[in-house]
Amino acid sequence: MRRSLRTAVATSAALLVVSTVLTAAPADAHGWTPPAHGPDSSLAPRTHFTMAADGSSGATEGGEGIPNIDSVKKTIATYYGDPGTGLANRTDSPYVREVRSIVDRETRQLRRIHDRAVRHGQRPAIVLDADDTTLWTYDMEVADMHFVFDPARQDEWVQDQRFPATPSMVGFVNRAQAMGFTVFGLTGRTDDQKTATVQNLAKVGYTAFSEDHFFTKWTGTGASQQPSWITCAAAKCTTVEYKALTRKHIEQDLGYDIALNVGDQWSDLQGGYADRTLKLPNPTYSLPSADLPGVREPRLAPRTHFTMAADGSSGATQGGEGIPNIDSVKKTIATYYGDPGTGLANRTDSPYVRETARLVARQAPAIARQCAVARQQHRNPAIVLDADDTTLWTYDMEVAAMHFVFDPALQDEWVQDQRFPATPGMPTLVAAAQQAGCTVIGVTGRNEAQQDATIANLHAVGYPQFAATTDGNRTYYTKWTGTGSSQQPSYVTCAAAKCTTVEYKAQTRAHIESPAGGGYDVVANLGDQYSDLLGGSSDRSIKLPKPAYYLP
Repeated sequence: MRRSLRTAVATSAALLVVSTVLTAAPADAHGWTPPAHGPDSSLAPRTHFTMAADGSSGATEGGEGIPNIDSVKKTIATYYGDPGTGLANRTDSPYVREVRSIVDRETRQLRRIHDRAVRHGQRPAIVLDADDTTLWTYDMEVADMHFVFDPARQDEWVQDQRFPATPSMVGFVNRAQAMGFTVFGLTGRTDDQKTATVQNLAKVGYTAFSEDHFFTKWTGTGASQQPSWITCAAAKCTTVEYKALTRKHIEQDLGYDIALNVGDQWSDLQGGYADRTLKLPNPTYSLPSADLPGVREPRLAPRTHFTMAADGSSGATQGGEGIPNIDSVKKTIATYYGDPGTGLANRTDSPYVRETARLVARQAPAIARQCAVARQQHRNPAIVLDADDTTLWTYDMEVAAMHFVFDPALQDEWVQDQRFPATPGMPTLVAAAQQAGCTVIGVTGRNEAQQDATIANLHAVGYPQFAATTDGNRTYYTKWTGTGSSQQPSYVTCAAAKCTTVEYKAQTRAHIESPAGGGYDVVANLGDQYSDLLGGSSDRSIKLPKPAYYLP
């Protein structure tokens, strides 16, 4: 299953294990029953998270304590009024309304800020970043790049001047200019993008920007060299060094007082040399940077506590700073999997490997006991397991190959080539269950054209227990393709033409327990997605951690 918990169970191990070990239960008494809540009441993802912007919380929070990246994408889409096309709603959305509120509040302060500077004999100025401060990049970042930054594509957008204005900012900047503020631009875009950027700003209605008051970053080639007023601790300047020291130049060399500094990144604002800062929301990327030596600005730091619904609905209520930033989420996931930045997981030791090992150490004996008891009672016990990230580990494909953007054609290459390693520890659990008397059954969202390769992959990485059939009964279930003989089976009935994952998997488990499916007693159902587990027809449901995708 493609595509998410952490509930403490007497230890710091962060996995939800729903229900308890069942002993002598009749074969037809399936489904665990938490008191007065029904069988699926505990099968729901976390909604509260602690996440450090630098990704370090991936070492401490456990898989379910990490905001799921697909849920983050949905939340961001809701916030920007994106219906799923990757294009923001430019007229009304939670983002448009929030920025309008921020700008309206700051606009009411402009006259006071301006007049105070003039009273002190100063020349008041405003400094503004470009991307997502004055120009809005959402459609590029999402519809075009799918949250995977591509500098060549970005340059095309810049040179073509494709960006709309950030909502409400044209009126704000033009009003400030009319009051008497000098307006400066200060962006991480490069010198060879300056002219196109200033023209883009003019095209969308800004009247205040000019090239001589617009600072872009040097390229290091030809005349575009690091200016004398910037001295950096290393050969490559940080964002804060570049921006803060440019603001220092504006104040100390050019003689202005920066009354207000506006940006969408904390690194736009750190480092001082501004009387006042204004942060605009932007959860679609993060450009972190260390502050200047000796400077400490704790208020210029991202949030660490978040409330997020898995379905993305909290994007309508939380505000931009209350949405986990997608780049920070990626770093957190990388830390959790021991990925040094290559997109490849550490297969021997990582927080994920250790957490899964704790799960297996705790659950394998319990499942084996269930299998043994059920076998002794002639209940024909079985365990059901999902494939992707339950028995086979997809991280390297999802991240190194796909960069968190699912590609079904590339996935099929990986499946047919049998490239997946085993999910850490899971061969041990499966072997223990079979040795104790359980039949091992697979139920996956992979399709029937992938079944043979999937079983071969499982055998190659230590799961000899999986087979297409056992004793005349089907024991590996893949999803129909809808072509040829691969059609929806009669035991699956769905509310719409396209079955949901829960409809497919829950009704397949019910079939497995029916006489037509072998009359098995599913004593344990294991999956990395809640949709693997919802719908009953299992005595015990066990959730593996998976923050790298979500399949509701």
